[in-house]
Amino acid sequence: MKKFLSIALALVMVLGMLTACGSNDDKTNDTPSTPTDTTTPADNNTPAEPSNDEPAAESGVITLGIWPEDTETEAIATHTDYYVPAFNAKHPGVEAQPAYYKYAPDTYVAMATAGNAPTVFESWYTEPEKLIRNGLVKDITDVLNERGWADSMSPAIRDLLSDDNGRIYGVPRDAYSLGLMINVSLFEQAGLVNADGSVKYPTTWEEVYEYSKIIREKTGEAGFCMQASDGGGGWHWSNIAWNYGAELVIANDDGSYTSNLNTSEAIAAMEWVQKMVQDKCVTDDPTQENWGTGFDRIGTSTAAMYIAANDAVDQPSYRGMSADEFFLAPMPAGPGGHYTLMGGTPYFFSPDATDDEVRWALDYLEIMGKSPEVSDDARQGWIADAEYRVGANIPVIPTFPAWTGAVVEENAKIVEEYSNVDMNLWNDYFDFSKQEGALKTEEPGDTQTMYTILNGVLQAICADPAGVDIPALMEQANADYQTVLDAM
Repeated sequence: MKKFLSIALALVMVLGMLTACGSNDDKTNDTPSTPTDTTTPADNNTPAEPSNDEPAAESGVITLGIWPEDTETEAIATHTDYYVPAFNAKHPGVEAQPAYYKYAPDTYVAMATAGNAPTVFESWYTEPEKLIRNGLVKDITDVLNERGWADSMSPAIRDLLSDDNGRIYGVPRDAYSLGLMINVSLFEQAGLVNADGSVKYPTTWEEVYEYSKIIREKTGEAGFCMQASDGGGGWHWSNIAWNYGAELVIANDDGSYTSNLNTSEAIAAMEWVQKMVQDKCVTDDPTQENWGTGFDRIGTSTAAMYIAANDAVDQPSYRGMSADEFFLAPMPAGPGGHYTLMGGTPYFFSPDATDDEVRWALDYLEIMGKSPEVSDDARQGWIADAEYRVGANIPVIPTFPAWTGAVVEENAKIVEEYSNVDMNLWNDYFDFSKQEGALKTEEPGDTQTMYTILNGVLQAICADPAGVDIPALMEQANADYQTVLDAM
């Protein structure tokens, strides 16, 4: 059984690095030259045969399931104006084609089974075990070892992307930790500011409730946007529950799992939701709120707070918000602790991809700056990304590195050079994520199904906050999820 919790400690260590080792040079498998034939007589006047030592010209296609969505026009321009031309210069005989695909478990299984998966695509850190176990992604260990990338990956993330034999099936795009996204204007309108004029953000979930009431009273807008339309509701709620002291799944020594959704701590976290809904601290209908609408609310100043992460700070900007009009605060504490979810996005590869196609796709990722290489291509990729963010009014902020070595320090230099925000607003978020014990990974088991089951409880609270029986709902949710875990 994977030791999932080790990933948090490893990333804390990486985040604290101030200096790093040198980067790995690309390694190649050069074919030995053919020995000279010494049996031909010296006076043989037969014309020499044409040399076959020249490598065959590359020819092929890779499909990029990492292509931005149609609405992200400036991000698309970064690909078309920089990444693709740089790739074409490196591989003139290989075509890099957009694949307009956003990962979802149900659609991907059908696509991969039919042999139609993109060469490279993004997924979630909850998915590797299922994708690997079912043969739905390609083993890329040998290609990574050619380049020296395997040893440059954060050890805990490498373990997460590997099977029980240590074979590797993906590479990291990034990592993140959840925090509380703050709309500066609504806090200022509500008078929630410190003596120096800076935003006075909530540090506990009880303060989130209190501040939300003030914001509703003073501005007429929602204090907090809560997802409850799909599994995203259970995902966000789980982080709240941890801070109430809940442990939602117990991993047993025999490899099985025990659902633990009906504890007093988990019930208390749902009762906080009940209070938020009853007192109109949330948007009018949370059952219509999903991951994207939460950013709509922040970006249009119709909600003051939303759970979000550093890898999604582009979302309010796409909705017309300037980089200095919002920021991330640390995840609030609760009566049972102070934790935040560490997650991220891995890149996987089609099970039908050839080794050459994987090599080409990795080259494309390197050009994007999504690799451990500190090369001219990588630097130009970081600069192109930073320039795009500045032009689009997206915050240029530090990353949570998933690689180790010089890439961490070199990337940080670019971020500092192009920074377009007041880091005094953001530092508390990053500092908290570096604290020992602050980061937790998602619960083991069938996590996405657990989120969906928990979202059903959230929807029941939204439908009848005064009359709902939360302990009974959590008992049923616990029984339902245990059935799923037993089937595993």
